[in-house]
Amino acid sequence: MIHTTKAGRPAYVVNVEVVPHRDGRWLLIRRGNEGHAAGTLAGPGGKVEDDGFVPGILEATGRREVLEEIGLDLDGVPMAYVGNSLFVSDDGDTVVNVVFTAEVPPGVEPYAASPDEVAEILWLTTEEAVAHPACPLWTRRTLLQAAVTLPK
Repeated sequence: MIHTTKAGRPAYVVNVEVVPHRDGRWLLIRRGNEGHAAGTLAGPGGKVEDDGFVPGILEATGRREVLEEIGLDLDGVPMAYVGNSLFVSDDGDTVVNVVFTAEVPPGVEPYAASPDEVAEILWLTTEEAVAHPACPLWTRRTLLQAAVTLPK
């Protein structure tokens, strides 16, 4: 059951973000003008949808959002849990954000499958990403947490 506020909106939103990687680089998007934190760097992601009972809903949401936003099919690709946080969106929603990372299979290239949500795709090292002027504090924290999951 989803708890709601007096206005009938969910009391919180569950969001899943994925920071894909390959060859020591993160695949980040510059968010389009739609939604929260427009113009900033992030991993692709979005809200959990209430479709009834769905085993592995967090991973399923991450895979769905990666496919919808950047055209990558991560079906069968292992996802590693990175962390979670709570924030209030630009729209005033309380959001529980859950982050995963996954390795992008060789020979597969992302593209802006949803141009309203994805203004640009970037492949950056951790150092390049955290130094990027469009990289907000929360994405920096996420990447530093995720960096420990990368193979050495």
